[in-house]
Amino acid sequence: MLVTYKKVLVAVDGSKEAEWAFKKAIDICKRYHAELIITHVIDLKQFAAIGAYHQNLSEQSENFGKELLNRYEQIAEDSGIEDIETILDFGSPKIKIAKEIAPKHHVDLIICGATGLNAVERFLLGSVSENITRYAKCDVMVVRTEKDL
Repeated sequence: MLVTYKKVLVAVDGSKEAEWAFKKAIDICKRYHAELIITHVIDLKQFAAIGAYHQNLSEQSENFGKELLNRYEQIAEDSGIEDIETILDFGSPKIKIAKEIAPKHHVDLIICGATGLNAVERFLLGSVSENITRYAKCDVMVVRTEKDL
């Protein structure tokens, strides 16, 4: 059975693990001549906890997300990927990536890092990668860094 991927979604959050996942996504897109979709989901729960003390935190998070996606898009272009889309979204990354973004864009592979930036939430509620593997209707690749091996 020959496996090919046409649309690859990689989730990035600024972590080292997400950077490794992105590099793996580049390799796979080159191999299969696949479209690359890069997403960053801003978790709205962080704003509810902080409240009115940091009203501009939402704007700062959005600017960070845009800069992150622009940087990764440029790296993908420089790597020879021709078909690239970026998606900045708001909500729970655990829900958005597997249940909304991937199905909406007919993704056949999701790539994410084994761990991300939020260690406390991962301990209490489970990781984003764990939820993606549980709920995605397509293949999922969880990429580990050297320190995870």
